[in-house]
Amino acid sequence: MSASQVLHFANFSTLIVCFVLKFPQIFALISAKSSRGISLKSLLLELTGFIVFLSYQSYYKYPLPTYLEYPILIAQDAILLLLVFYYNGNLNHGLLAAVLFVAGWHLLTVQKWIIDLAMSLCTFISTASKFAQLQCLWETRDAGQVSALTWGMALYTSLTRIVTTLMTTGDLQGA
Repeated sequence: MSASQVLHFANFSTLIVCFVLKFPQIFALISAKSSRGISLKSLLLELTGFIVFLSYQSYYKYPLPTYLEYPILIAQDAILLLLVFYYNGNLNHGLLAAVLFVAGWHLLTVQKWIIDLAMSLCTFISTASKFAQLQCLWETRDAGQVSALTWGMALYTSLTRIVTTLMTTGDLQGA
């Protein structure tokens, strides 16, 4: 298999998996009508990381296949976030979060150094998101509505995206 075929397969499979990545989590929340075991802090950090990555990739005009899944992931995380706010009885906090995320999204690309700094922090943000979720699981001693399938698919897409970004752009920071 040639490098071009590997790249095409990795981009295509990542996109397909991302189309359904958060569905198990969303369905588990709706089915249980509870957000038990889901860390709000983790979701907020993950959404921040997705927005930073999408902004960085589009700011530097990278090829669309290297980040096409991020608008899909952002939409799915927004749905998850609204469900968590709804089941926690804080739906009006969801509106405040939406306003802050939209404002922050626009501020990222005001200056080149801002988006570069944000991207430098992206790995830390993503890691902090996972640790926040694990901390929540540890504290509640209950996996609640957390989906192992979602975590497994996220691991696959993260690894393939690192490979495809490096193969396409050679940018170590953007990978």
